[in-house]
Amino acid sequence: MKIASFNVNSIRARLPIVLDWLSQTKIDVLCVQETKVQDVDFPADAFDEIGYKYVFKGQKSYNGVAIFSRSEITNVISGFDDEPKDAPRLLKAEIGGISIVNTYIPQGDSPESEKFQYKLDWFERLLEFFAQNFKPTEPVVWVGDLNIAPEPIDVHDPARLAGHVCFHPEVHKRLAEIMKWGFVDVFRMHCRESGRYTFWDYRMKDSVGRNLGWRLDHIMATKLLAAKSTNCWIDKRPRFAERPSDHTPIIAEFDLL
Repeated sequence: MKIASFNVNSIRARLPIVLDWLSQTKIDVLCVQETKVQDVDFPADAFDEIGYKYVFKGQKSYNGVAIFSRSEITNVISGFDDEPKDAPRLLKAEIGGISIVNTYIPQGDSPESEKFQYKLDWFERLLEFFAQNFKPTEPVVWVGDLNIAPEPIDVHDPARLAGHVCFHPEVHKRLAEIMKWGFVDVFRMHCRESGRYTFWDYRMKDSVGRNLGWRLDHIMATKLLAAKSTNCWIDKRPRFAERPSDHTPIIAEFDLL
């Protein structure tokens, strides 16, 4: 099974890129973030035409998550029970015997802001969500734009960027708590090289060409499932497309036989 995560930064703006990429890669499950569209306007027909099933939760102009699958999607949950406003940031579903949790975690603005505290609180609630709904011994995949670069090799300039809301000791601490619960970074199982990124800022001149990036998008798996991963890679091609997202997909392959 091939599972991918892709922050599309507007599903409607990036629809040709997503459809073309799916036709080339034959991904089994695609989790997307920042769909930026309310549910009534979601371009579902385009995915009907190529044979993908889907679930989505969105809002106008901001946030939004969706899961596309070649197989049936069941047992869907959106958001945290106590925070309906967070529904466009979390989508859980079961596909092929695997629980998939797709998240778009808040960016955080600045370390001194309320938005950063909201980000830290979000990580804590996510840990509680995992603890209440799953066991570490179950096959669970956690994917998405987590807005965190876990290690120095995951940012282009770790010394200068230290303390940034996506490369900050407090978010590293929160991530470590969730990983300790029972997750493995599937990409780092297969690749320990630096300079492998999923995000390049539009605002930086030639950020892609100069590879001034961040690894903010992740595929994590419980140990049971991680042991079945055969590969995990980042596909930069969509970042070079016309009118691209500032992110690019990350893909993991699992041998479930």
